[in-house]
Amino acid sequence: MGKLKIGAIASGSGSNFEAIITSCEIGILKEKASVEVLICNKAGAYCMKRAKNHDIPYVLIESDKHEGPRDEFDQKMIDVLDKYGCELIVLVGYMRFVSEMFINHYEGKIMNIHPALLPSFKGMHAHEDAIAYGVKISGVTVHFVDIHEDHGPIIIQKCVPVYDMDTKETLGPRILEWEHKAFPKAIELYCDEKLHIDGRIVRIDGEVKL
Repeated sequence: MGKLKIGAIASGSGSNFEAIITSCEIGILKEKASVEVLICNKAGAYCMKRAKNHDIPYVLIESDKHEGPRDEFDQKMIDVLDKYGCELIVLVGYMRFVSEMFINHYEGKIMNIHPALLPSFKGMHAHEDAIAYGVKISGVTVHFVDIHEDHGPIIIQKCVPVYDMDTKETLGPRILEWEHKAFPKAIELYCDEKLHIDGRIVRIDGEVKL
């Protein structure tokens, strides 16, 4: 069995993308997976520079310039991902919803990461929302993607403390540190065929340690 072929989709800096690349090159995914291609929907996004630095092909498909239906845009992404033989799709800071058509095409093969303990604090302002609500614990969630926002079956969660004086600028980096560990671990479990989706429950063979 060869290495799992990963396709990444990002909109911004791509620090989780970098963490996955590093894990494939020198970390826990070294003998198990490789990043085949990056798709970016935002011109000038730094994630493309990261791909270039690692000699990973990247394709810019600008969502701002797309005027047709969402399925038409997502089909362009599918064409690229299938061209590179991608077997697992990772959303690494992709700031758009993917269509039901896209999800059906890669059913059970799309992962996303969210900087909170889902189902709490969905959406793009998780840190601000967690702090405003006064929680003492936030964290990281890696999950499979379904048609709803930040909703699919949960693979891994990691708790991170929230302190009284926290702002998004202080809480964010603490959570990001664990994002960079959790996403590669979830991919490793997938590579090892230890993840079994049973409705909303992801059953995992063995103990998970981050």
